[in-house]
Amino acid sequence: MLLASLLEALPSKLQLNGWKSRAAIRELEIRGISYDSRRVEAGDLFFALRGAASDGHDFLAAAFERGAAAAIVETAPADLDAADRPIVAVRDSRRALAPISAQFFGHPASELTLIGITGTNGKTSTTYLVESILERSGHASGVIGTLDIRYAGAKQPAVNTTPESYEIQRSLRAMRDCGVTYAVMEVSSHGLALERVWGCQFSIAALTNISQDHLDFHESMDAYRDAKLRLFDTYLRAGGSAVVNIDDANADAFMRAAGQSGAKLVRVSRKCTSESAADVRLERAQVALNGTDARIALPSGALDLKIPIVGDFNLENALVACGIAVALEIEPEIIAQGIENCPQVPGRVERVQTTREAEPVVIVDYAHTPDAVEKLLATLRPLAKERLVAVFGCGGDRDRGKRPRMAEAVARWSDRVVATSDNPRSEDPLQILEDVEPGLAALQRVEADALDATDASYAMISDRRQAIQTAIGIARPGDMVVIAGKGHEDYQIVGPDRLHFDDREEARDALLARSSR
Repeated sequence: MLLASLLEALPSKLQLNGWKSRAAIRELEIRGISYDSRRVEAGDLFFALRGAASDGHDFLAAAFERGAAAAIVETAPADLDAADRPIVAVRDSRRALAPISAQFFGHPASELTLIGITGTNGKTSTTYLVESILERSGHASGVIGTLDIRYAGAKQPAVNTTPESYEIQRSLRAMRDCGVTYAVMEVSSHGLALERVWGCQFSIAALTNISQDHLDFHESMDAYRDAKLRLFDTYLRAGGSAVVNIDDANADAFMRAAGQSGAKLVRVSRKCTSESAADVRLERAQVALNGTDARIALPSGALDLKIPIVGDFNLENALVACGIAVALEIEPEIIAQGIENCPQVPGRVERVQTTREAEPVVIVDYAHTPDAVEKLLATLRPLAKERLVAVFGCGGDRDRGKRPRMAEAVARWSDRVVATSDNPRSEDPLQILEDVEPGLAALQRVEADALDATDASYAMISDRRQAIQTAIGIARPGDMVVIAGKGHEDYQIVGPDRLHFDDREEARDALLARSSR
């Protein structure tokens, strides 16, 4: 595709003067797009993106050495003369990546029914439920989310909950080329604030919930909420549907935003009993370790569901998934079959066990916000026959304000607590634990070897492997050990290093070691 054709896709707010008069640039043939200089191939258009750890402008020379045909920059470095190089300056190269990628791949979003799910917690589980319902209804579907990008039997690991715009457009084109007609996407606040989903008009926008997270990026809860609102007021197509959990304190703002586009509103609730207040609502539920039996009221009548993913909080996710299915006009019996056959969501209330007898119940979950931890432990506490032992940590280089609040939630529901590292990144793990500790004030601090014998106690063990071993080592049959924070992740980021570490593997090893004693 000619560079001129790609540049014509740039909105005026991103354009800088000059490139239209440069015929040599306009006629360049572009074969691909890259924003990583190490992966540039001959004929690529290279985007110099500014990141937290590096600046793509520093690698322009390397990109051209690898064969880049042209580059999109914000400022041309002094050692590369823009007059002699095929360089185009824009106001924001990261935002420019989205419209140009959409143009390069032929605007695949316009050929798909897009379903966008936003919220602090529950996005991943809800996408799994919706995907299962779509499969039961005979629709070919794909998913872009926290765990991976998957469609037509293919699966690719995900780096971000909402990938860079280039990956989104490339994936949507690949999905469509494979016959996919419905794409379900987790839409994060970062993805919305940075306009990664530019070029995507969603047929359905759904909200799970809003609670504190990512304030290191957004700085305030208002800014965080407003970023998520963009899915409803900017990216929801005219005449689409908005599915809103009206139990959330921010629900009115999302319903108003949806109204601006004339969206059909589907309100879901586990609290409201009135048909006039909620279109999809919970009538009753019984939660157990093997799943939940629930009755949900739909506009068409009552629907009995067997929800295989564990957790009282997953009732909210099931309600949102049902709301999306109602918006898609899927038959109730298909909704029930889809939810009942939903597979285990990796790292979401996932039980770890061996074939040995008399083991404690061990649960691994991704909960890493105060609200998610509160909901997780409040659900699991009644299911623990004896003590609940919790292992948790807080990520480095992230919102420090949530650290003591997470600890308070853990202390409220646990008999024993081991505070440890999550992904410390560039921070000192011991400093993170100091930030965590005020939230554990309701418990007594003890050394690790005294944890088993001291009621309402906690220990600080910065090594996560040792922390898991300690918690499972003191657990008795009938106890429950909950390992929160990392869930599906199979790595730990320590300083600049990304090390292999999987809570599920560590828990299984600890169970085996416990049984062999």
